[in-house]
Amino acid sequence: MNYFGIGMRYNDIMELDHWLRRRIRMCYLKQWGRSRKRIGELIKLGSPKYQAILTGLSRKGYWHLAKTYATNCGLSKQYLEDQGLVSLRTLWIAIHYPA
Repeated sequence: MNYFGIGMRYNDIMELDHWLRRRIRMCYLKQWGRSRKRIGELIKLGSPKYQAILTGLSRKGYWHLAKTYATNCGLSKQYLEDQGLVSLRTLWIAIHYPA
């Protein structure tokens, strides 16, 4: 959040934050590659089994699959934060509303 980040509006930051998380979810799906691996990883991360199977066997693109219920359950916001992703929203609030 350098100079230009300070001038951004809250809605712009939220939009960018959502886009970034979806892009990271897409990269995870792409990294897993085959459908069997995708299903296994989503189930391991806590997605409902049926939803993980639907997502894993889908022939839709990675960007579309990154917004599905199973992907959002498995690769949740909390999981991504535990992996080290810093929320732009949190940084923006810390800059604009210091305690």
